[in-house]
Amino acid sequence: MHRNSIDRRVYDVSSETRACVNTNSLGSRVEPELRLNILVLPGFSQLSLSCFLEPLYHANNSAGRELFSWRIVSCAGATTVSASGVPVSVDVEIDASSHTYKTDAFVIIGSERAEASRSEPIYSVVRALQRRRIPIYAIGTATWLLAEAGILRAGTRCTIHWRRLAALTESFPDLIAEDCLFISDGSITTCAGEFAAFDLAVEIVQSVGGQELARSVCGQLTADRFRSGNNCQSMPLGLRYTGMAEKLIRVMKHMERCIEEPPCLDDMARAVSLSRRQIERLFRKHLQVSPIQYYSRLRLERARQLLETTNMPVIEVAVACGFISASHFSKSFKDHFGVLPSRARQCGSACGIRSPASRSA
Repeated sequence: MHRNSIDRRVYDVSSETRACVNTNSLGSRVEPELRLNILVLPGFSQLSLSCFLEPLYHANNSAGRELFSWRIVSCAGATTVSASGVPVSVDVEIDASSHTYKTDAFVIIGSERAEASRSEPIYSVVRALQRRRIPIYAIGTATWLLAEAGILRAGTRCTIHWRRLAALTESFPDLIAEDCLFISDGSITTCAGEFAAFDLAVEIVQSVGGQELARSVCGQLTADRFRSGNNCQSMPLGLRYTGMAEKLIRVMKHMERCIEEPPCLDDMARAVSLSRRQIERLFRKHLQVSPIQYYSRLRLERARQLLETTNMPVIEVAVACGFISASHFSKSFKDHFGVLPSRARQCGSACGIRSPASRSA
């Protein structure tokens, strides 16, 4: 995984900031190592914001000086309300044509509905940031905003929260969308959000203040460790603590890449350098299902995500998930979730769709 080098430049984006400085023993001003501007979109994830900021705050405390400073910016208004209803005070409004303040990196905390965040002023700002190669951190659905702005070009490696991953792949097929916590490509870092924002922040702390400081921050926050960006979002929780996780992940990743054209198990075994019998044993031992059962569930879960997060016709969803006909897809979907695909689209996650876990309970 590529790691961003911190590009400490200045970008005109809003009103003048109040200087965030320390003084050394001689009384001289000491600038923070990294100045961040954090754009919170209406309906943003309060958890993502807190998980990103708390490690930076504790890093400053542990270091005994202000390594990091930040300002909260918004599209409009002095207050932005999170998805959970918590209002957050905003320092400045984003306005590329207004006054000047300094930033070394720009962070965007996405909202629950990426489409609701479409904004030409934001697009203009992020395009200008990219031209000047100022690092941009897109957290949660903010990845979608960058894709719509044309910041994420064909072949760019990126990620987004797993519930939007299928929709991102279908809507922007030229992107290399990966199931991981966070990933950097050039000056752009995309992050799945929620607790993954913590892991991203601690890696930033480590890049600025070193490994010992990162460990100190984890200790302060009662976290035994932080995860690397290439960890999977969607790995079944039980596998995180088994010695066989690596082989299973290899198979599951291959399955995810072949959703539209399901391979036979023998072809899959050759592709991941395992035998068919090995794969069957792994799935039975660690997931208590056969590879075919798991693969069927994977395709249906992908279909559910597409139904809930895109406007794709049901038949297109069926084809995108490897089903040979709409009738076969509808029957399989209803057998698995208890409702027809059309019903799932109408009411989304509030519909009372049965998950595999609840159906087997």
